[in-house]
Amino acid sequence: MPALLSVKVKDPDRLKEYISQVPATMAPFNAKMLSRGKIAKAISGEPNHQIEAVLEFADAEAIDNWYNFDAYQAIIPLRDQVCDMTLSVLNPF
Repeated sequence: MPALLSVKVKDPDRLKEYISQVPATMAPFNAKMLSRGKIAKAISGEPNHQIEAVLEFADAEAIDNWYNFDAYQAIIPLRDQVCDMTLSVLNPF
């Protein structure tokens, strides 16, 4: 099941520190980062963030378990200092 991250960057240098810690928190859940990148241009509308990422988990429960995992919770204060993030679970239709 995919999850979408939309990131508005506050501190680009320290954002790298947060990003470097995320994969280790995902590993116990066999999650993968499918794609990540800076928004190159908007075709329609005005984005209010600079980065998008798509993560893949087995199911919605795995996403919840990862988000509530102690190791991920431990880096949330850093995340909140360096960016504003929206994390959405996508339900394919």
